[in-house]
Amino acid sequence: MTMDVDEARQIRSSAELNVGDEIEAWHNGKLFHRGPVTQTVTGVDLFWILDARTGTRRLIDAEALVILRPAAAGPAKAPSRAPIHKSTHTSTQPSHMPLFQAPGLAG
Repeated sequence: MTMDVDEARQIRSSAELNVGDEIEAWHNGKLFHRGPVTQTVTGVDLFWILDARTGTRRLIDAEALVILRPAAAGPAKAPSRAPIHKSTHTSTQPSHMPLFQAPGLAG
């Protein structure tokens, strides 16, 4: 039985994390947050990270997002939920977007 690469990287509970572990938080195939764990609250499956993009602390809900350990090398890649289709169109959207954003603020 072969294990999918994303399954090997996936964190299913904050109990699997230690302070200092690097994580990526994904939602609907998009990377929302990345950074080191600063604190865990295992009783409610939450943890804090220091967001690499903004430099601010973020409270992450391990049940609401797909949490992955970063790939060893290379650019970030969306967790595989469906076949990947290559496109010649390049996106102008930033790779990091807040989970909730007012429609008028979307770029």
